[in-house]
Amino acid sequence: MQIAIVLFDRFTALDAVGPYEMLSRAPGAETVFVAERPGPVRNDSGSLSLTAERTLAEVSAPDVVIVPGGPGQSDQMENGTLLGWLRTVDATSTWTTSVCTGSLLLAAAGLLTGRRATSHWLALDVLTGFGAEPTGERVVVDGKYVTAAGVSSGIDMGLTLLGRIAGDDHARAVQLLTEYDPQPPYDCGAPEKAPAAMVEEWRAKSRFILR
Repeated sequence: MQIAIVLFDRFTALDAVGPYEMLSRAPGAETVFVAERPGPVRNDSGSLSLTAERTLAEVSAPDVVIVPGGPGQSDQMENGTLLGWLRTVDATSTWTTSVCTGSLLLAAAGLLTGRRATSHWLALDVLTGFGAEPTGERVVVDGKYVTAAGVSSGIDMGLTLLGRIAGDDHARAVQLLTEYDPQPPYDCGAPEKAPAAMVEEWRAKSRFILR
């Protein structure tokens, strides 16, 4: 089973690494990081690189596709090479997935039209413009399409999908062995839980980024 994780300049690291940590533990998994060009790809802060071992053209029929988000996603919304590749591999993939604003790239490729999907809470309304049905759920499964909300939810998405692929017991074992038992020090991880002023501050800051 080949799992292709897309990289692009200024992606968010946990969007890619979270699902990788869960799904790379599936039986028979071959995980490959792909990009338009091979080599190191910088994350959104510029302080971390992941290496794309293969180009998009070299990976033509992955079983699972994972598209991360990040500030660089806005630069990819009209990237014909990437969007064309997503359409092509989606035709034969078993699962097509995204984390955070990666769902906007799936939507821009026309893959989420009429489907329920999620994204980072600041980007949910953007999905509507592409004909998707946004929901604030943390992980959304609609047919073979699995979308996850903001950054950290990619771990949940990977674990959810691992259960579908390898069975609940295998997924439970991976959760146990990775000691994935979230106990955050603050109960502020969703807009309905955070102070209203903080939510509005970040909505205002994000308007020019996500359009």
